[in-house]
Amino acid sequence: MEKFDKLTGVAAPLPLVNIDTDMIIPKQFLKTIKRTGLGTALFHELRTNEDGSENPDFVLNKQGYRDSKILVAGDNFGCGSSREHAPWALLDFGIRCVISTSFADIFYNNCFKNGILPIVVTPEEHEKLLDDASRGSNATLTVDLEAQEIRGPDGGAIHFEIDSFRKHCLLNGLDDIGLTLEKAAHIDAHEDKMAQSHPWH
Repeated sequence: MEKFDKLTGVAAPLPLVNIDTDMIIPKQFLKTIKRTGLGTALFHELRTNEDGSENPDFVLNKQGYRDSKILVAGDNFGCGSSREHAPWALLDFGIRCVISTSFADIFYNNCFKNGILPIVVTPEEHEKLLDDASRGSNATLTVDLEAQEIRGPDGGAIHFEIDSFRKHCLLNGLDDIGLTLEKAAHIDAHEDKMAQSHPWH
């Protein structure tokens, strides 16, 4: 998993509330178990018209937001089914950080396991960040995980809270497999000991 330390990029405003995982990545795109290639289907029903053409009114289709790395989303983001394809699609599109006033629990946990930083802010802070994000290509935010700060284009900073273990994992690029591999020497030593004491296994 790619490490997350400091991220500077354009922030896209998406203030819709209750965006569920089916809206993030519709069910017809869940036929793959690959983590790549899903970015083209991210927010498919919002990004495309019925005839398959691009919806020019959707924020990620607008000039200046096509390469957004940060999403300032509405309340209760990621609700609905528990599909891990949702963070996969966000990451494949290029989004590494989602900011909201609240997240659905399973989606929130899945973000950390896939290298995405979900940040919970207050309604007042959210309002300020949405205002920052409305500046188009000038909507550049810096998310500093080590300092636990979001810095806006005007120089202001918002502090955010994060669990220390999850922070450690993101800073070091450790998913569940990576955490297990950190104990590889102990695992190997145990396997060697078991092989000697129980050679018939």
